Amino acid sequence: MERPAFTMGIEEEYLLVDRDSRALGVAPEGFLEDCRADLQDQVSPEYKKCQVEIGTRVSQNVGEARDDLRRLRSTISHHAARYGLAPIAASCHPFSDWKHQHHTDKERYRGLERDLAGVARRLLISGCHVHVGIGDNALRTDLLRQMPYFLPHLLALSTSSPFWQGEDTGLASYRISVFDNLPRTGLPPDYQSWAELQRSVGVLVDLGVIEDSSKIWWDIRPSHRYPTLETRIMDVSPRAEDALALAAVTQCLLRMLWRLRIRNQRWRIYDRFLIGENRWRAQRYGVTEGLIDFGANEIVPFPQLIAEVVEMIAEDADALDCRAEVERVVTIATAGTSAQRQRAVVAAATAAGADQDQAMTAVVDHLIEEYHHDL
Repeated sequence: MERPAFTMGIEEEYLLVDRDSRALGVAPEGFLEDCRADLQDQVSPEYKKCQVEIGTRVSQNVGEARDDLRRLRSTISHHAARYGLAPIAASCHPFSDWKHQHHTDKERYRGLERDLAGVARRLLISGCHVHVGIGDNALRTDLLRQMPYFLPHLLALSTSSPFWQGEDTGLASYRISVFDNLPRTGLPPDYQSWAELQRSVGVLVDLGVIEDSSKIWWDIRPSHRYPTLETRIMDVSPRAEDALALAAVTQCLLRMLWRLRIRNQRWRIYDRFLIGENRWRAQRYGVTEGLIDFGANEIVPFPQLIAEVVEMIAEDADALDCRAEVERVVTIATAGTSAQRQRAVVAAATAAGADQDQAMTAVVDHLIEEYHHDL
């Protein structure tokens, strides 16, 4: 078996807010045309008219991805400003109501509306997807079995959606709650082989339930379009450097699992039920509470847990030239995620005498600043 490429690609979805009201805006055709003139097929509309999606080029390492992601984020911001809009990289808007938003008029999105009905209409959420180049299908299946153990860790570190329609949900990632209402989401089944996976997908395709595997939205999946494993569990990160750190950790984790494989070792396959409990803990608490270490059979504080992960993938971080980016997640785990920073903004605004509407507007102002933090 040849060594996988372990190339990297990052997809992010942004919400567009009105610069005056801070409520969600609408991306006019002119905005997308202007973005496409600069970014070509690296930018596309999303399901909601208040959203836009970008995708980096295939990058050999996180340094290449950084240059591209900054360029993409900067270009989106530049053109949005010309239409009185500003992008935010948060997975839920703090106060806008999904019932007042409309989907993009394209057949793909009309099809989603037909198939998913009211569930689709609530999809006022944005995520971050990380592709890692792994061309061999047998290897992709093997790593697809092992990688779910670490998905709750990635979710916890990325959490950026504590608010929904002006209320604190009590969750660090409310986005996951909304997305889980869709079919074919969550942790992937534990397929033993590529052929077994293809047989299951083939049943739905042959019945006309789905056109292809792109309509399967697991937390991690073999990409339908590219020879990659696509990790989809993460909230989108307001700060570009946090997004790059999480992408680097994703890349290193997959390389670590491959490294174990070529040494005739492997990560233990844990019951999806148990991994699902950690997924819930990450969704609910982010990094403020621990996750279950199933090997040690105890709940371990998250900063300690992620420090152990960083140590475990240090060899891979060196090989992929991303040690600084990987180590950044230790800081995220101790200093807090976007969800915590957003709640701190509300607390400060409330202490200063702001009402709930003013506090939520302050969060949007904060998220606009966070978007430009690393550009």
